[in-house]
Amino acid sequence: MSLHKNQQLSQDLTLTRRHLFQRIGSGVGGIALASLFRESGLGLSASLADSSAIGQSGLDIAQRHFAPRAKNVIYIHMVGAPSHLDLFDYKPELQKRNGQLCPDEFFKGKQLAFIRQQPSLLGTPSKKEFAFTRCGQSGIRISNLLPHLQQVADEITFNRATFTDQFNHAPAQMMMLSGFQRFGRPSIGSWTSYGLGSENKNLPSFVVLVTGQVLGAGNSAWGSGFLPTVHQGVEFRSKGDPVLFLSNPNGIEAEARKRTVDAINELNQRQLLNLQDPEIATRIDQYELAYRMQSSVPELMEIESESKQTHAMYGTTPGKSSFANNCLLARRLVERGVRFVQLFDQGWDMHNSVANRLPSKCKQVDRPIAALINDLKQRGMLDDTLVIWSSEFGRTPMGQGDVKAANVGRDHHKEAFTTWMAGGGVKKGFVYGKSDELGYGVAEDPMHVHDFNATIMHLLGIDHEQLTFKYQGRPYRLTDIGGVVAKKIIA
Repeated sequence: MSLHKNQQLSQDLTLTRRHLFQRIGSGVGGIALASLFRESGLGLSASLADSSAIGQSGLDIAQRHFAPRAKNVIYIHMVGAPSHLDLFDYKPELQKRNGQLCPDEFFKGKQLAFIRQQPSLLGTPSKKEFAFTRCGQSGIRISNLLPHLQQVADEITFNRATFTDQFNHAPAQMMMLSGFQRFGRPSIGSWTSYGLGSENKNLPSFVVLVTGQVLGAGNSAWGSGFLPTVHQGVEFRSKGDPVLFLSNPNGIEAEARKRTVDAINELNQRQLLNLQDPEIATRIDQYELAYRMQSSVPELMEIESESKQTHAMYGTTPGKSSFANNCLLARRLVERGVRFVQLFDQGWDMHNSVANRLPSKCKQVDRPIAALINDLKQRGMLDDTLVIWSSEFGRTPMGQGDVKAANVGRDHHKEAFTTWMAGGGVKKGFVYGKSDELGYGVAEDPMHVHDFNATIMHLLGIDHEQLTFKYQGRPYRLTDIGGVVAKKIIA
């Protein structure tokens, strides 16, 4: 290589980032432009760059089909699946037929996880705390196990005819949260991040808060699949170091850390110039975001600054890991522009002792969820924040075990269960769909998982059929080849 060529290469490698973008045009320049558009929430037009090549959103403001009703999402997922029949779907006929052998059509030829012999029907326990009460002006029936949620019933749309294709935890969680029963597809939070980006450049667009463990799908429940990993959910912890490996190691000052990040990113930029790999651009973004998060995240996590009234409303204890703390953090996150916040709460898989275990789990989540809705409403944020409550499936109207025994439980049930939404453009105090008189199957207005996700995307202003990503030669989307928007629930 000639001396002239060596000098030219040296000059190329010491270009400023701005000059680098100018020099290579549609490559890294396209990535930079996409990042700017994504931060402003506008997306990137396909006419400017190939979205599948650079890993940014393919949505341009002119391509949006709907005016968004929601800007942010707080998605609460109950891991293991609560007994919806004991919480939201009052069935007097099931009570009446408690202990009777279940009809043949409910058992023969059906897929059940653990029940092997024809079971008996199981009504809701005849205890005062399990009784259903008509709530608010809407008169919607909610179990007394959720007294605080009863007080905000008029803010909620209940979807009582949700159903899925899967009856075991991991595939059902993946189906609900990624639209596909196997690992490897992007989660709904990742799709939202890919489509809309973040409103805060100092925080991730998709944040995850976990109570307990996400049994089954694990962290694939918030994975980015084949999307660029910048769209993967970032797990925050309400106790200890809020994000693993975010703090400087012992003996390392902030300035030294910054020099390290700059040096690593200079090497990444050189490699990006040569390879044009979008994952390298993602790596650069993540290093820089992590550095900015060192100052933004500690302030976010300091819930001690909240008023005594707020702590009393949520039932929070600063410094403690709890679902209540996570609900308060969720409000603080969307308040700062995080697009999608997902809360996971483990412990709802009640194959036995449902009458004894369900009250304690409800007590852990009832006050914080109601407080979250009230808090958002008081701050004028509920209208454009969509709060979602779901599980991977429901629970059988048949008992698992001897229905006369104190430890009887309920098995997994995919044919009909309840989900709900509040704020973000959905109707208030509304019930959509209906299960049959025993709560086994759908009787009216079915809502498949794909319909559920299509409706969420619609409320965010996204046409679920248009938000796609090309992978292995074909376009993919959250709702696969299904999904019908439930327009009846939209206010």
